Formats: sequence, C-alpha cells, structure tokens
Amino acid sequence: MGLVSSFGFLADSVSSYDFASSRKEVQWLASVFTGIILCVIVYRLMAIMSSLLFMRYGKLSDKEKIEWNNRGFSTVHAIFAAVVSYYLIMRSDLFSGDSREELIVHRSSTFSNSVLGISVGYFLADLALILWYYPALGGIEYILHHGLSLFSIIQSLLSGQAQIYILMVLFTESTTPFVNLRWHLDVSGLKNSKLYVWNGVALFFGWLIARIILFIFIFLHMYNHFDEVKQIFPLGFYSVLTVPATLAVMNVFWFWKIARGMVRTLAKAKAKKHAE
Repeated sequence: MGLVSSFGFLADSVSSYDFASSRKEVQWLASVFTGIILCVIVYRLMAIMSSLLFMRYGKLSDKEKIEWNNRGFSTVHAIFAAVVSYYLIMRSDLFSGDSREELIVHRSSTFSNSVLGISVGYFLADLALILWYYPALGGIEYILHHGLSLFSIIQSLLSGQAQIYILMVLFTESTTPFVNLRWHLDVSGLKNSKLYVWNGVALFFGWLIARIILFIFIFLHMYNHFDEVKQIFPLGFYSVLTVPATLAVMNVFWFWKIARGMVRTLAKAKAKKHAE
C-alpha cells in the first residue's frame, strides 16, 4: 500500500508541474528502446568479435561467455555515460551558473533526456540478464544498485528535475571498464600479467576519485544549493537525499574490497619479481 501511495504521489507531483507532453513521451520511449537495442547489438558483436580475435573465448563455459558479452555492453555504456555526463556538466552551458533563468535542479534538455533514456535502456537490459541468470552475473548488491539507478533516473527523466545530480552519479560509471577488464584478464588466464597489475592500480585510483571523492563533492554541492534542492518535487527530493547516500555506502564497501585486492596483487607481483 505504501509503495502504491509513493508512486501515486510521484505521478501527482509530476503532473502538477505539467512536465510531460506527447512529443516528450515519444522521445523518452525512443531513447529507452535505443538503449536496449544498442545493448543487444553490442552483446552480439562482442560474441562474434571475441570468437574471431580471442582463442580463449572458445574455451569459456556457456555462463562465462554470457558474462563476457554482458560485460562488453556494460563497458560501452560506461564509456558513453562518462563522456556525455562530463560534456553536459563541464563543457555545455546547461548547468553553468547564469546561462539560464531556471534553478539548476530544474534544468534539462532534449540531449540530456536522451542520455538518461539510453541509460534506462541499458540498466533494464543488464538487470534482465542479471535476474535471468541469477546469481551468475551478480548478487543482490547488483540488483539493489540497478534498482536504485533505474528508480532515480526514471524520476529525473519524467520530471526534468535533479538531472545535474543524476549525471554526476552516471559519471562514476567511468570505473566500470577497469572492473570489466580485470574480470576479462582473470578468465583469460592473465591474472599474473603486468596489465592485470596496472589495471588494478588504475581501478583503485579511479574508484577513489570517481566514486569516493566525487560523491563527497555531490553532497557538498547539494548542501551549498539546498535552497534549490528543496524545490524538487517531494518524492524526488527525498530520493536525491537518500539514493546517493545509499550508493556511497556501497561504493565505500566495494572500495575496501578493491584496496584489499590491489594490496594482494602488488604483493604477489613483488614476490614474483624477487623470485626472478
């Protein structure tokens, strides 16, 4: 009953601001389906290209091949999300101080809406695979991460609000290629390679910057613009306060695991070097 009331509250809040139009709805749906279709295309291309370029791919089990391909479109989305988020926040005038009269939390554009829609498509496709092959592609923490991401992005897309914070969080996907490369190197039998070691170091510092320090900046930005943040529609306001905080806790937990893994990897590399 509480869940139904919350979504009803969201619907009432969004409609009261008169955000939606038939044209926008078509754009939203088109971008979501584009995201899903691109995931399917990259998944298929990953299978074809890997079978031609990597001998090890043919020796993988069926589940490993599924995860290999899945991590392929995960990497592509991560690069896409990081690049366009950086552009929209840092290079475009969408969120620059005096470029518009709207509050910074109320700003959106056709391009930013399309980006969020494509990301919704990605998270839906990835979540579907995770659930279908559960727990082979990830445990409950992945379902929680994707569920919170979808909940927040969809709200922002439908309302046109808080997109600056959604894009900041999407930029943290920039660490995902390093996570995926570590897995690919592991199943390829290259866990003792120099590339594996350097990728682990890059993952550690990338995670520290993108998922720890950046989240601190996000919270400071919210604090400094809290008068504007309070203008977000009610469910969106509470989501902005709680979802990033939840993701931040998860990021700290994963960072602890990454740090431990890096220490072990560097210790092994050092021992190997001395043995030679």
